[in-house]
Amino acid sequence: MIVKDVTNYLESIAPLQLQENYDNAGLIIGDKSQKVNGALVCLDVNEKVIDEAISTDCNLVIAHHPLIFSGLKKINPSNYVGRLIIKAIKNNICIYAIHTNLDNVIYGVNGRISDLIGLKNKSILLEKNSLFKLSVFIPEKHYKNVSESIFNAGAGELGNYTNCSFSSNGLGTFMPNKHANPYVGNEGVIEHQKEIKFEVVLPSFLRNKVINAMIKSHPYEEVAYDLISLENNSNFGSGVVGELEKPINAEEFLKQIKKIFKVKSLRHTRLLNKPISRVAVCGGSGSFLLENAIKSSADVFVTSDFKYHQFFDADDKIIVADIGHYESEQFTIDLIADLLMKNFTNFAIRLTSVNTNPINYL
Repeated sequence: MIVKDVTNYLESIAPLQLQENYDNAGLIIGDKSQKVNGALVCLDVNEKVIDEAISTDCNLVIAHHPLIFSGLKKINPSNYVGRLIIKAIKNNICIYAIHTNLDNVIYGVNGRISDLIGLKNKSILLEKNSLFKLSVFIPEKHYKNVSESIFNAGAGELGNYTNCSFSSNGLGTFMPNKHANPYVGNEGVIEHQKEIKFEVVLPSFLRNKVINAMIKSHPYEEVAYDLISLENNSNFGSGVVGELEKPINAEEFLKQIKKIFKVKSLRHTRLLNKPISRVAVCGGSGSFLLENAIKSSADVFVTSDFKYHQFFDADDKIIVADIGHYESEQFTIDLIADLLMKNFTNFAIRLTSVNTNPINYL
């Protein structure tokens, strides 16, 4: 098992194309062809985490937050990033980050938060990627090969289902000219072919990959296909909103949130005179989603990193519950480990014992 096997699997769940433009998810340090002895999962990378990786023989560190966010002009021990890079390289430790790409899938960071709260009927607060419907006309005897190539490229996924499609039979016509090099037919003669119309849905970030796979596997010199933009929910994007099993008093809800997320200090806007039944969540810094949370008719928005003046923007339309950045994302470690353990059994997967929260409370 090499690093690339692990990262390819993680990227099949949370594609790198889904990360925000400011982000730096992916393999930060190391060789993707290096053999994996063990993987250490953490929220942040600091010196204690690297020391733990060394002591437990984990030569792959999988973090939620990237060690390097922006370009570096110097790598030296004068700052903690430089020290960690040097130490990781000296000890042949690869560092991988799965950050906003894991935030932007409905079963990712925010999906785990909403599960802990007990939300049902979940949907994305702010969609990041649109959906397309691909329709392609395939000669009957090539149907299996072309359709499988399209599925293998990632098309045809609907929620928890894969290989979703619709097919219908028909008759296609075409007439090659003198410049054509047809799969079948003759110059100047109308050809009739029994074809199958094959239809699948795909996210926009897979468009080029799916189209290339389709063209490569299709026997026709000129492939006839339609690509139509859809307005369906893509299940990719920021934040999640869902419903509680039963409405609950606002104060009691906040007490439960403190207990679930082990919050020492919860900041919130004024409690409104109505029960909580619909909840919006965003792990990490979520103030940019406040308007979306209000438009979703959520009664409360559970997130972190709100600034003083941003609390006013709630405008008594919603309760903002700021539980802290680390507190909101701490269970991402369990999420990543669970994903890895479902697919890999031939190397050790460890959850860090280091609390990397840089904020302390009196």
